[in-house]
Amino acid sequence: MEKPLLDIFSKQEKREKRVIEEKQKVIMDYREKNSFIYSELIHLGLEVELRELKVADYLVNNIAIERKTVSDFLSSMISKRLAFQLNDLQQYEKKLLLIEGLEEKELYSDENMEGINANAVRGFLLSIALKHNVPFIFTKNEEDTAKFINILARKKETESSLNVTKKSLNKKEQMRFILEGFPGIGPKTAKKLLETFHSIKGILNASKEEINKAIGKKAEIFKIAEEEY
Repeated sequence: MEKPLLDIFSKQEKREKRVIEEKQKVIMDYREKNSFIYSELIHLGLEVELRELKVADYLVNNIAIERKTVSDFLSSMISKRLAFQLNDLQQYEKKLLLIEGLEEKELYSDENMEGINANAVRGFLLSIALKHNVPFIFTKNEEDTAKFINILARKKETESSLNVTKKSLNKKEQMRFILEGFPGIGPKTAKKLLETFHSIKGILNASKEEINKAIGKKAEIFKIAEEEY
């Protein structure tokens, strides 16, 4: 009995088809087309769709990416344009600022560079991370930027999970958590109320004068407990 011949060409076609189906897409603002990044992303095997993006320069795996060369970063920092762009990025749950070109141009120097104070740049970088809550990374050049985008495009959503679970709150933490749901009641005030009245029921049953004595004007918020729905 003759053995069936292996259809190697069929297998190759299937592999090629699978590669095409698994091609990852990057949405790029059409104004970025003239950059080397466009051709480099295609060279890396990504599908690049050009659109007019009102916010961000790239959309990759549900991540909004704003790209700035060092020169553009500094000029937009001074003009405050970048601050508006960072506010616009807040519409996305995941966002990233790419600062590109450290290989070619220094971002700041303690010697007064181009009339820009180095501490002003440091302060703005801190503001980006802490006030605007936008993570940022530095890239060497356009090729390096493309490689970062390529990695982001090929990352699976499940990879970011790492089996993280919410911490279980103990009884005292649960009580503070409930109180902190009232506007103006922070961790310190919640703790002080519980130490004074010993329970949430005790706080709600206390008189306005007693609560006012404990936490001052913030006591006004507990009037809500007497209101009807």
